[in-house]
Amino acid sequence: MSKTPVQFRVNGQDRAVFAEDAENLLECLRRGVGDMSPKYGCGQGTCGACTVLIDGEPHLSCLTLAQGCGGRSIETTGGLADGPNLHPLQAAFMEHFAAQCGFCTTGMLMAAKALLDKNPNPTRDDVVEAIAGNICRCTGYEPIINAILEAASRGSNSVVGGAV
Repeated sequence: MSKTPVQFRVNGQDRAVFAEDAENLLECLRRGVGDMSPKYGCGQGTCGACTVLIDGEPHLSCLTLAQGCGGRSIETTGGLADGPNLHPLQAAFMEHFAAQCGFCTTGMLMAAKALLDKNPNPTRDDVVEAIAGNICRCTGYEPIINAILEAASRGSNSVVGGAV
C-alpha cells in the first residue's frame, strides 16, 4: 500500500501526514494527527458521529478521503474549547443535558457550529435541519435543539470561562 503526503490545517495548526491510499479522513485524523475527538460511529455515513468541518462545511469524515483534504482547513471538536474555556455550544450542551451517552455529541456540536457560523440567529427549524444528518439515541433531540438555540442567544463565537 502506498502513502501520499497530505498537508492541511487542523484546528488552526498546520499538519502534514502520510495518508494511505483510500484512507478516510477520520482514520487519518486519529492515526496520523492524534486528534481522537472525531468519533467512529457507523463507518457508513449514516450516523453523523464523525462530522468535522472542512473549510467551514460539515462533512462525514468516515466518507471523506484524506488525500482529498490537502490544503484545506479542518475543524474538530478538539479545537472548540480554548484551554479550560468552553465554546458556548459545549457549555450549553452541558447545561441542557444534551450530551447523555455521548455517541452523537461530537457530530452534533460540529453540525451546530457550522450552522451558527453561517447563521448566528437560527430558528428552531434551521437547527432541526442542520442536525438532521446526526442520529441521537438518547435525548429525543429536544435538549440538543434547546442547547443550540441557547448558544445562539449567547453569541456562539465567544468562549465561556472557567467551565470544567
